[in-house]
Amino acid sequence: MLHFLIHKIRSRYTPKWLVLLFDLYIVVNTFLLAYLIRFNFTLNFNTSNLVFQVLLVLVVAISTFLMVGSFRNIIRHSGIRDALEVFKASFVILILLATIVLLNRQTKVVEGFTIPLSILVIHFLINCFALISSRYLIRRLYYILISEDKLKRKVLIYGAGENGMLTFDVLRDDFERKFKVLGFIDDNTNIIGKKIRNVEVYNPATIDAAFIKKKRITEIIISIQNIASQRLMEIVDTLSLLSIEVKIVPSSQTWINGNFKTTEIKKIKIEDLLGRTEIKLNNPTLKNEYSNKVVLITGAAGSIGSEIACQISHLKFKHLVLIDQAESELYNLQQNFRNRKVKNSNFLVADIRDQKRMNVIFKQYQPSVIFHAAAYKHVPFMEENPYEAIKVNIAGTKIMADLAIKNKVRKFVMISTDKAVNPTNIMGASKRIAELYINSLASNDSTKFVTTRFGNVLGSNGSVIPLFNNQIEKGGPITVTHKDIIRYFMTIPEACQLVLEAEVMSIGGEIFVFDMGVGIKIYDLALQMIRLSGLRYPEDITIKITGLRPGEKIYEELLADGENTIETHHAKIMIANVKKIDCEVIKQQIKDLCSSNDDLHIEQTVSKMKEIVPEFISNNSKYEELDTNKKQLQLKTSG
Repeated sequence: MLHFLIHKIRSRYTPKWLVLLFDLYIVVNTFLLAYLIRFNFTLNFNTSNLVFQVLLVLVVAISTFLMVGSFRNIIRHSGIRDALEVFKASFVILILLATIVLLNRQTKVVEGFTIPLSILVIHFLINCFALISSRYLIRRLYYILISEDKLKRKVLIYGAGENGMLTFDVLRDDFERKFKVLGFIDDNTNIIGKKIRNVEVYNPATIDAAFIKKKRITEIIISIQNIASQRLMEIVDTLSLLSIEVKIVPSSQTWINGNFKTTEIKKIKIEDLLGRTEIKLNNPTLKNEYSNKVVLITGAAGSIGSEIACQISHLKFKHLVLIDQAESELYNLQQNFRNRKVKNSNFLVADIRDQKRMNVIFKQYQPSVIFHAAAYKHVPFMEENPYEAIKVNIAGTKIMADLAIKNKVRKFVMISTDKAVNPTNIMGASKRIAELYINSLASNDSTKFVTTRFGNVLGSNGSVIPLFNNQIEKGGPITVTHKDIIRYFMTIPEACQLVLEAEVMSIGGEIFVFDMGVGIKIYDLALQMIRLSGLRYPEDITIKITGLRPGEKIYEELLADGENTIETHHAKIMIANVKKIDCEVIKQQIKDLCSSNDDLHIEQTVSKMKEIVPEFISNNSKYEELDTNKKQLQLKTSG
């Protein structure tokens, strides 16, 4: 029977009319109490007009409550805003009653009627206290009743700071989802062992499997704002060994009106660990960089191209021209822009290899700035398809760059990759050759050419994290090519913000490299993802070492041999101090490579790539024999 009543209380809200009657009952009783307080709890006052006064107070209170609407709020969720509304209603009642009393003293509309102003002031003070206290007491009574029901979730909050306190309050007041906070975890020695909000603060070192089992903890919620990703990774790495659900409070920037709900507390994902401190653009000229300018983006439907497009769409621009051959993804981007009501943008299904079509687009739109993000990027695919890598990554770049000069485009920004540095595969070599071609055009008078070079981006199409998630969902195994393989990660928004920043600061001819942070072992990444899924390695999910794929490196680099960096005003952006090249020789070599690109004689084509990029040494690839032949030829020549 008790559980039935509790369920009824929990599932139904108090009717608004009942709340209004309850408030009116309090107002009348506090008015009578004000008289008693004023006259020291005696009846030494004129009671003949008391009934009329009470009726007047009722009329004024009803009018005020209907106007302010304080009775419409749900009492079980009462908070500071509700208290302010009650205070406002009480103050309005005071003003209206005082105004009526003072006017009647002047006009004597109702002969002999008056209320001492001291009574009204006392009534106001008691009224505020009673109305606010009653809401708090009802809320606490509701919480106690609901707490009698079996609680499903016993949690610990990691972080006893301001954000942790806020999380505690939100969890405590969420009666529907039924949380019970059993304590805080914090490494601040000044508060360890003490009680906050009547629950204990624990040392992280004491939280082990036995503790979790004894206290029957179901989840731990990390509630620390602006935490460094490395520290967050350390915390999660420790907690994930406890076979317990680990969640995280979202960034305060995502809270609506400065508040968040328990439904926003999410399971921690690997992206939360690898995503680093948000980078904010600090160049004030960026907002006006594209004012009255046409911006063209190739590869606009891809991970990087679409994010650059979205970021520019929030800035001032004259026109956006978005090009890609992937019609489905380009359509999705178009719908995104339409939903956000972004004007002056065109979405063109087009191929950068089609010089005739590109020429028409340049003539039609006359772009001022080009972001060239179109490229094939998958290493194993390009190792099997060198013809396409050359056709798109090199010839396509050459077509766009040549048309940029021909049409006097102000700036041309090429998006490159860390795989272009000391390449060991066709894809990386093709991007390095594209870099060289862009570099060879730096001395022209009409267009400033810029290259940006960075590593892997989180959540991009075909990246390792979606692959691992898919393998975990299927029960494993997770496939890792090498136990020691290391990669650098950056979020897509962060990478694109840095691209825009580099474009603004460039004067032409630079290769910008980005600070990619600390390298992550892919094997450790797989272990983390298994644990974050609530599974155990190797009991639930195994990891299978498959061996390096054709052309794959153990680790990537951002600088080639002989290169170093020059600092810029942005701590995350550096300029690669590259070796001098013979521009005319490079141009001719690349022109010959593109014209002789032949799928039937692909080894000859790859050999030409190795001539253009001497540091291109194939790894775990069928093209390794070309390096052997080259070395033998060099020995014979030197002999």
